[in-house]
Parts: sequence; C-alpha cells; structure tokens
Amino acid sequence: MLISNLQWHDYLGALGAALIIIAYLYLQLGKFSGQDITFSALNILGAMLILTSLSFNFNFSAAIIEIFWLIISLLGLALGLKNLQSSNKD
Repeated sequence: MLISNLQWHDYLGALGAALIIIAYLYLQLGKFSGQDITFSALNILGAMLILTSLSFNFNFSAAIIEIFWLIISLLGLALGLKNLQSSNKD
C-alpha cells in the first residue's frame, strides 16, 4: 500500500502504534515504570486507535493481540490508580 493510498483510519492506526512504541521506549529508558498510569494510558489509547483502524481493514490476529493489549493495559491502569490512592493516604 502506498502512503498516498492511506485513509484516515490508517493514520489513526499508525498513531496508535506510535503511542505504544513510545510508551515501550520510555519504559526501557527508565522514564516510566510498568505501574505508571501514563504508561498504561498510552497503551490503552494506542490499542484503541489500532482497533479502530482494524475495524476498517480487519485482521483477526492483529485484533486479538490488540484486544488483549487493551485488557491488560486497563488492568495496569486500575492497579496504578489503586497504588496511587493508597500512597496518597499515607
């Protein structure tokens, strides 16, 4: 597929991939921890954008990994918020 043939949803998917890559890069560089709310939020947004793109050009295996990426990131966000609340109480 040529870049000139890309649709708006392809750009959304690319933005989602970029967000996930940036989150992982920052994790590896030590700027984020795995429990960081920002890390989980970037992964959630990235997965949602990729899933939106996949709804136009469906790929089963890509959809499965993104669904699990989203679920795991939501769990990470919930745990991060819980840890944040318990550290604010102390």
